[in-house]
Amino acid sequence: MYTIRPLTAEELRDSAEPLGELLADTVDGGSSLGFLGPLDRAEAAAWWRALAPDVEAGRLLLWVARADGGLGADTGSGEDAGPGEDAGPGEHAGERVAGTVQLRPATPANGRHRAEVAKLMVHRADRGRGLAGRLLAALESAAVGRGIRTLVLDTETDSPAERLYASAGWTRVGTVPDYATDPAGRPHATTVYYKALPTAPTA
Repeated sequence: MYTIRPLTAEELRDSAEPLGELLADTVDGGSSLGFLGPLDRAEAAAWWRALAPDVEAGRLLLWVARADGGLGADTGSGEDAGPGEDAGPGEHAGERVAGTVQLRPATPANGRHRAEVAKLMVHRADRGRGLAGRLLAALESAAVGRGIRTLVLDTETDSPAERLYASAGWTRVGTVPDYATDPAGRPHATTVYYKALPTAPTA
């Protein structure tokens, strides 16, 4: 079963090593995410720890999907835990980090209605089970609750992620050639997407 929940800064620090394993697995699988391969696990964990101040300040929101019951186990219930419904940072025995996604709200005064989606990743052992879509849906729901109306992201052109975003209602803006390299250093085009979110219902 997968449980998706946001992380506090303290929980992020405590989860840096398993998140580092996830990041390294993703880079090893061919998704650069801003890194070149092979990615050292200690370097990957340090990168996650360095994000804690942004989480603490509210400049970054981060969700983690944990797998309970072994590799790829999922009951298919689709139930995600909210804040306070899951174990604390030191109480995840038997669980592992299977996926994650980030949301960076814009800071300019005239742009606080928008945010950037970043670092959506799922461990290779957990792909093909709809987990990426569930992570994206959890992020979008939280963004609506915060009054965010426009989301933007970019991804490698012709990557499997493009099919996910198209099926989730994202709009393709265009491509930038040779925008970034893959983990082996080969340049690839990047495609930019946006999604207009519904307005949060008023009480």
